[in-house]
Amino acid sequence: MTGLERLSPILVHHIVNALGWRSLRPLQRAAVGPVMDGADAILLAPTAGGKTEAAAFPLLSAMEAHGWTGLSVLYVCPLKALLNNLLPRLETYAAWVGRRVALWHGDVNHSARQRILHDQPDLLLTTPESLESMLVSIKVDHARFFAGLRAIVVDEVHAFAGDDRGWHLLAVLERLTRLAGRPIQRIGLSATVGNPAELLHWLQGSSRGRRPAQVVAPDVATATGPPEGDIELDYVGSVANAATVIAALHRGEKRLVFCDSRQLVEELGTVLRARGVTTFLSHASLSLDERRRAEEAFAQARDCVIVSTSTLELGIDVGDLDRVIQINAPSTVAAFLQRLGRTGRRVGTTRNCLFLTLDRTSLVTAAGLLLLWGRGYVEPVSPPPEPRHIVAQQLLALCLQQHKIGSRLWPGQWNGLAPFDRGAEPIMRHLVEQGFVERDGELLFIGPAAEARFGRRHFMDLTAVFTAPPEFTVLSGRQEIGKTDPMLLTEEVQGPRLLLLAGRSWRVTWIDWKRRRCFVEPADGGGKARWTGTALAGTSFALARACREVLLGADPDVKLTDRAVRYLAETRDQNVDTVHPGGTVIMRTGDDVRWWTWAGHRANAVLTATLSSLTDEKQRFDDARIRLRSDLTRDMWRAGTADAADRLCLPDVDERALRGLKFNEALPERLATATLAARLADLDGALTTLNDPVRFVSSS
Repeated sequence: MTGLERLSPILVHHIVNALGWRSLRPLQRAAVGPVMDGADAILLAPTAGGKTEAAAFPLLSAMEAHGWTGLSVLYVCPLKALLNNLLPRLETYAAWVGRRVALWHGDVNHSARQRILHDQPDLLLTTPESLESMLVSIKVDHARFFAGLRAIVVDEVHAFAGDDRGWHLLAVLERLTRLAGRPIQRIGLSATVGNPAELLHWLQGSSRGRRPAQVVAPDVATATGPPEGDIELDYVGSVANAATVIAALHRGEKRLVFCDSRQLVEELGTVLRARGVTTFLSHASLSLDERRRAEEAFAQARDCVIVSTSTLELGIDVGDLDRVIQINAPSTVAAFLQRLGRTGRRVGTTRNCLFLTLDRTSLVTAAGLLLLWGRGYVEPVSPPPEPRHIVAQQLLALCLQQHKIGSRLWPGQWNGLAPFDRGAEPIMRHLVEQGFVERDGELLFIGPAAEARFGRRHFMDLTAVFTAPPEFTVLSGRQEIGKTDPMLLTEEVQGPRLLLLAGRSWRVTWIDWKRRRCFVEPADGGGKARWTGTALAGTSFALARACREVLLGADPDVKLTDRAVRYLAETRDQNVDTVHPGGTVIMRTGDDVRWWTWAGHRANAVLTATLSSLTDEKQRFDDARIRLRSDLTRDMWRAGTADAADRLCLPDVDERALRGLKFNEALPERLATATLAARLADLDGALTTLNDPVRFVSSS
């Protein structure tokens, strides 16, 4: 069987003659039946496994078979750049069967949107935020526009499910289901996920258990043995040394370098250019035009390097890559698999990744990550718990969408999906009490507090579920270069104020504080790059324990350079008192007492809160250890931990972290605090750690 038998004959003709395919790939063959039969599905395959076609071909065939008219399919992506990249391909496929595709996101101009509203495409590429904007807009006839909706494809579904954008997407889908008046088929595409069945259960929303559902993953199911890839781990010790290695290795090839921060992208890119390497940069604080120019130039070049944050981790096409290089380590195995999958796409090539670590901690972390990867481990995707702030956002958005809603009827708009059901009544009461929602008898409508807080630019601030830190737009003449942290514009400097942005040096000529604009001109060299990021969750329990295994002597089954071997050996010697194969270690050095749990940031946060009587006054902890009180004795420890497993506490929440929870002001403070505390906790990791034996060690 080729997999082509059930598809539209016209589509098959073009697949065979235009694409030159005589059969479909395993995932594409396996997906035809479930997708054409209307089942909800997760389509799982390695990067470049043909997931887009696995969804598009049977959906286009279903359009023909069932005579769907108007807008019948939504294709949702987490990144606008990914949508831009997919548009030409999907336009081609749809045109083969006389169907049309359109694009709608924040960069699409007003006239293009008006054309879409007046002449609906068959398939619309968009983001959840743009869908929300359409639903709350008075210029969109929601009932007419979405009346023919039949299916939605969620690309990179794991990227949604792992954060609040996933809860937002689910809630929007339930409101679209109400408008369409029928269940909407849901198809998720993913390359890397450790729990696909649970992910499908989540994606189904209110229809879970009532609609057919199937995980389609033939490539994953048949994979046996250790994962494939040419992986090498090196220690270089500095950005300058990393640039030297990159400049010297693989000349004549196209190299994609991943960094874990925008600052590191800028620093490495600048040093590479100084060494004469053709270098392009990509990160979220560069202007759209700057990123697009870099990605297009990189796609067309050969002997070059593009340095990027995770913006190029997902499936944006930058041409045929020869090498992936990772500076330090990504935070998850799933992210590493995405990056590794950018290589090895040409026949006769192998997936590859070179790790260049800049310090000993990153060396151990990279080795621990590769240890997990070698065992076939991939993190399960878990939606963030207790998304009360998203519930508040949805209640306000519904008031905007419907203008007035019934005080008893609003829970039905999400078809009984928790937490948007009757359980949200305390949040609605708070919104009414605080003036975010007004009440007139049995009708609810948007209130003055919501208009004051979220009403700018037609409530655009209400459509995005994450908070971006304030940044200044950097302009050279009329050309936007990108954005920078305001701290770089306020700190005291000697001489001219120099910035590093887009891999180039700029001298600040004027700052428009009111409009948040910074005007610059090219400089000969120097400058700094810095951005204030959101607080990271820290190392997971699984990765922290893998790092402990590395310090105990375990090596990942990859190539280790002589430098990596030497520095790993030295680091193991330096940490000999912090790890033990029989359990955790409490080490005393004078008055300094530390519990080396190797449990990860969130588990250690729970342990620190639970054992507050045993920790130091400032309750300091990190991914690997917790600072304990200086007078701790064994008897105090036994008494203080005897019942700890039965009274685990959520961690304390910093007020600054609370401000980073968008829409927190639309919640009672206690609920906002409880939401964030639940997200900072790993109760299972904390419980496992408490059950581990503990050794007391004194170091002179």
